[in-house]
Amino acid sequence: MVSAICKVVWTKRSQLHMKQAYDYICNDSPKNACKVLEDIIEATNKAITNPEVYPPDKYKVNNDGSYRAFEKHRFRISYRVTKNIIRILGVRHTSRSPKH
Repeated sequence: MVSAICKVVWTKRSQLHMKQAYDYICNDSPKNACKVLEDIIEATNKAITNPEVYPPDKYKVNNDGSYRAFEKHRFRISYRVTKNIIRILGVRHTSRSPKH
């Protein structure tokens, strides 16, 4: 288990995914859109002190254990842990098929 505090880095793709999710939810409820994004960010920040808090990404082919994922509000957040960096790779709705 990694005990050092990690830095969270959102890729441009994951930032775009978050914006798209926000925009979509915001059509119905700006308040809910904010809540969903805040909860996703909060859940992501749980990995700062324990990057292995979430299970290995079961959809990642040949996963060496550094690729991990979790679900929050029907969104699947995938990330990769390298040294002291947690790189958020993607945010997608669970109704969408995963990319392999």
